[in-house]
Amino acid sequence: MAATPPPPPAAPPKPTWPPRRPDAPFPWLRPTIRIRLTLLYGGMFLIAGILLLSIIYLLAAQAVHDGTTLPFKLISGEVRITSQMCPQLSDSANSKGEAFNSALDACMGSQRRHALDALLSRSLMALLGLSVIAFAFGYAMAGRVLSPLGRITRTARRVAGSDLTRRIELDGPDDELKELADTFDDMLERLERAFTAQQRFVGNASHELRTPLAINRTLLEVHLSDPGAPPELQQLGKTLLATNERSEQLVEGLLLLARSDNQIVERKPVDLAEVASRAIEQVHAEAEQRAVAIRGVQEPVVVQGNGVLLERIALNLVQNAVRYNVARGGWVEVSTEAQHGQAVLVVSNTGPVVPAYEVDNLFEPFRRLRTERTGSDKGVGLGLSIARSVARAHGGRIIAEPREGGGLVMRVTLPI
Repeated sequence: MAATPPPPPAAPPKPTWPPRRPDAPFPWLRPTIRIRLTLLYGGMFLIAGILLLSIIYLLAAQAVHDGTTLPFKLISGEVRITSQMCPQLSDSANSKGEAFNSALDACMGSQRRHALDALLSRSLMALLGLSVIAFAFGYAMAGRVLSPLGRITRTARRVAGSDLTRRIELDGPDDELKELADTFDDMLERLERAFTAQQRFVGNASHELRTPLAINRTLLEVHLSDPGAPPELQQLGKTLLATNERSEQLVEGLLLLARSDNQIVERKPVDLAEVASRAIEQVHAEAEQRAVAIRGVQEPVVVQGNGVLLERIALNLVQNAVRYNVARGGWVEVSTEAQHGQAVLVVSNTGPVVPAYEVDNLFEPFRRLRTERTGSDKGVGLGLSIARSVARAHGGRIIAEPREGGGLVMRVTLPI
């Protein structure tokens, strides 16, 4: 029995880092390079303006002081002077000699201070206006200089969204930014080749690994169906069939783990409560056999994604919660709800005490609590790894927390 090779995945793998944090409510308050360059340019202009204004003020004060020395003095005679700007001259109009000269000196000094104060105030207003223009000009120029970086960032975000075919292709002068863009394009080309080779390998492995296992299973089932086979051969056939079934589960898990890292291109509305209910139905018989009660409330909450992969998340979590439980009197609680604009699937159970430092290791392939690799009748050690990969492919995440008294609380959050 030959199996037809499956079609290659439609999209390259999605990165494994967590989703990007949402933008801040006030993006202009972020200390971006553009803001820092604007502050640097405006600050340098402001400092230079203050220094220039100080020098001009000192030079003007010196020039006014030197130019306002009276070239004459009244020695004798009667002078009639009326001045609105210097009333003291009118008061000393009938005075003679030093009294009138002192009043005239005081008037000239007052006029000098008034002129310098006017010069300083108007210069400060001009400096303030030019500083505003300088900051605006610096902001515009910084945006123009950093526009290639914005183009690189937008391309990187599109690539993170699963499209490795995009390139920056920055034109312009051969400067440092163009060199950075060209280097980024070369890296994207190498990544695209690597991911394409990985997809091709997954497609070929899917065919090459499934076919011999399917043939072995068919041959074993044919021999086991022979009523004249000796009991020893029957027992050996059952053992080999169980081993072959385990190998098939391992291959299916590995292939699903490789494919679940892909970005989900075709998304459909999926009710997370229905997915959890189906998973509970599939594990119900095993739970009764192990005397584990399944409870919980599944509230309807619709997400956009692949229903088969989402069902695999719920099935893996519920199966692990049932299998890794206490001997008698254990329970598993499965609930779905919407929280803060996200769909949440929570699976908690009783079971052995799990140290906090062991939680992260449970998501690694072939890792179990205090054990490694395969060799257990509870699975092949890929359930949580597959669940994490599928959650990431849907733009969500999965978190495990030790439960007080033993067991785990597995929380899956998906965007609605």
